[in-house]
Amino acid sequence: MNKPSLLLYIHGFNSSPLSHKAQVMAEYCKVHRPDIKVIVPRLPSYPSQAAEFLVQLVEEYKDTHQIGLVGSSLGGYLSTWLNHQYGFKAALVNPAVKPYELLADYLGKQVNPYTQEEYFLEEKHMEELLALQVETLHSVDDLWLLQQEGDEVLDYRQAVDKYLACKQTIEKGGDHSFVNFERYPEQIIQFLNL
Repeated sequence: MNKPSLLLYIHGFNSSPLSHKAQVMAEYCKVHRPDIKVIVPRLPSYPSQAAEFLVQLVEEYKDTHQIGLVGSSLGGYLSTWLNHQYGFKAALVNPAVKPYELLADYLGKQVNPYTQEEYFLEEKHMEELLALQVETLHSVDDLWLLQQEGDEVLDYRQAVDKYLACKQTIEKGGDHSFVNFERYPEQIIQFLNL
């Protein structure tokens, strides 16, 4: 008997389960695929805690559910790491490729605009991010890069290079939020085999 499907949406840095793309995926499944269990966890703000949290979540469901991942920005980085650990298929939306370099500019006090949580980013957290890096992608057929060239936060070329052997959808224009993401939920669900 087939396992029930689980969609795990992993949000980005200073984001939350209220992110637009998370809501789009959840709403699509609610209307068109109510058989899919959708989990959009609020991740801890620190990388090693977020990774530990995701592993605990995955361990809870991996034997009973078919798991597919959607990761945005830093969530794309974490999804790549989970794919490497467990082999789950993942759709990566404007993913961070070198967040330990990008977020080095954000050291110090942070306030999550969604949750108002205050926390402090330190150099050790960049080291935690580096520890989660996947140098070599082993299962390129299981990853789909959705990238907009107008991303104002990340250099889109890093992702195009990193995921060169994977399925890629590269769009001109757009921004880091991935404009008109509403076009993709159905295709993402199909790609994830959910």
